[in-house]
Amino acid sequence: MDYFPIFLKLQDAPCLVVGGGDVALRKIRLLKAAGARVTVVAPELATELGEMAQQDVLRWLPGYFSPEQVAGMRLVVAATDQRTVNQQVSVAAQAHNIPVNVVDDPELSTYITPAIIDRSPLVIAVSSGGAVPVLARLVRARLESIIPAGFGLLAAFSARFRDKVKARFSDVEARRAFWESVLEGPLAEAVMNGREAAATLEMEKRLASQDDTPSGAVYLVGAGPGNPDLLTFRALRLMQQADVVLHDNLVAPELLELVRRDAERIYVGKARANHSLPQEDINLLMVRLASEGKRVLRLKGGDPFTFGRGGEEIETLAEHGIPFEVVPGITSANGAASYAGIPLTHRDHAQSVTFVTGHRKDGSINLDWPALTRPDQTVVVYMGLTMAAELCAAFIQHGKPADTPVAVIEWATTARQRTLTGTLSSLPALISSYGVASPALIIVGSVVTLADKLAWYRRVENGPVTMPDSPQT
Repeated sequence: MDYFPIFLKLQDAPCLVVGGGDVALRKIRLLKAAGARVTVVAPELATELGEMAQQDVLRWLPGYFSPEQVAGMRLVVAATDQRTVNQQVSVAAQAHNIPVNVVDDPELSTYITPAIIDRSPLVIAVSSGGAVPVLARLVRARLESIIPAGFGLLAAFSARFRDKVKARFSDVEARRAFWESVLEGPLAEAVMNGREAAATLEMEKRLASQDDTPSGAVYLVGAGPGNPDLLTFRALRLMQQADVVLHDNLVAPELLELVRRDAERIYVGKARANHSLPQEDINLLMVRLASEGKRVLRLKGGDPFTFGRGGEEIETLAEHGIPFEVVPGITSANGAASYAGIPLTHRDHAQSVTFVTGHRKDGSINLDWPALTRPDQTVVVYMGLTMAAELCAAFIQHGKPADTPVAVIEWATTARQRTLTGTLSSLPALISSYGVASPALIIVGSVVTLADKLAWYRRVENGPVTMPDSPQT
């Protein structure tokens, strides 16, 4: 290693920064975040630094650097645009064996400032040894995206129980297994969701119990419209933790590849008049699996609360006292419309948007037709493919012009996406001619006319559909 990684305690420690510009400001922000008492030497200060000096947030010594100013400092930073001055600062600090950083000059530095991921008290530092700082920042950005912000809360919570856990488990392996079950289970999720009081009670209960079998939970996760890149960070993390996954036919195969490899997968897909499992059985299956101590991932296409029956499922979980969490996803309507280049609202076309389902629980399509046939609105129909002919006829029967533009979007946001445009009178024939299959969404309204101009991902066709090798950009 070119540098030895180390974390310094700077709480209430005196630190010197030479320079009063924007570069110095960035360093001072980090030092203040660590609790340092900062002294700044500079002829003049940037506006924000001047305000900090007026508020006694830092001490300002107006003027130029003098070697004796480093005496008694825990840390020194040189942040001027004059290498001669920076060199003087470096020499003076090293003469007193004080760590010194000269910004963007590793040769004059005895330490370098890494790229930092702050989840205090959990802090992660990334460094390229000063060789390629941009690469270190890119790595930090990757880590920021996969490390939940709530990890700081979890670290602080765990620290409070460290001694109690050590007293409860004298065996190191048993202690490690206990912490793994806590930090990867429902208790940790409760902490990161801000339910610390409930998590504390559960932790105390587990420490007092002789049976350390972890409790189960259900995670109701919206998988979004299909493209794995559109998953939320939280959804991806829970997919990697689950012991068992319940999924349906609206979840793209690419998404299932992101689930933990050794997780049990159970298909509970439902298609109209062909249910793999009745909804009530799915609800009770989740209860049974969670009662066995398993972390159950209920992976649902789109958003669980938008025609996803998520409300029915968590009602059952609540009745049986099963802990659960709901993770929203990008609803299929938003994903499909965005990737087809069809804005759901537009000042010249639609001032409102309505989401409806193509058939009700009893199989009927008894919708609020006066509301759905109003002008200047967009109607998005979920699960309307098999009833497309009846839906189009009903729209026309209740006053919607037969030439109203419509679109059907199949496998939205994925490499298999197809978008067909037509009218209420022609849509059923288009669906039949091109073999459109579920998952597919229907959009009704004049906003559909914008698709030809705004499509950026896949071409929109009302004739033969061609599939380019890569997305249009």
